Amino acid sequence: MKVLGTAIPEVKLVEPRVFEDDRGFFLETFHAGRFAEHGLPSEFVQDNHSRSRRGVLRGLHYQLRRPQGKLVGVARGEIFDVAVDIRRGSPTFGRWAGAVLSESNHHMLWVPPGFAHGFFTLSDVADVIYKCTALYEPADDRGVLWSDPAIGIEWPGADPILSDKDRVLRTLDAAHDDLPEYA
Repeated sequence: MKVLGTAIPEVKLVEPRVFEDDRGFFLETFHAGRFAEHGLPSEFVQDNHSRSRRGVLRGLHYQLRRPQGKLVGVARGEIFDVAVDIRRGSPTFGRWAGAVLSESNHHMLWVPPGFAHGFFTLSDVADVIYKCTALYEPADDRGVLWSDPAIGIEWPGADPILSDKDRVLRTLDAAHDDLPEYA
């Protein structure tokens, strides 16, 4: 497995070893010891599976009091996955890192606690799977507007399909008092 840096040091691109032949492929999506060797979490408490159609944008979501680290991958299709540093006082506050994750490249993105997460669906259908370091708490759910010009994410599509919730999220500046602190 390779672990590569991104535009933000804490956000990592994970490239697992893939063994392919005429029958298909095999890969390890998680190995506690190997993850720990690379400074990544070795304990996750919740797995999620999300299906989206082309043009759907989900995010940018985070939890305030019980932040979730997320290891994001794609079982089917292709997405543009994004992590935004929303930790007040962080040297990379407001910056983002993104990567294309797909069923063909098998890459995963590590989104640390204290970061907002979102993705845009590039394929007709995408099944996104992700492991979380903390349980989802509906009352703790927060978000930042996907199109906030202060963040300036270069999304690969125009006119995304959004949920009612994601359409009205606040900008990073407006959410300032509802953001995690950099430790």
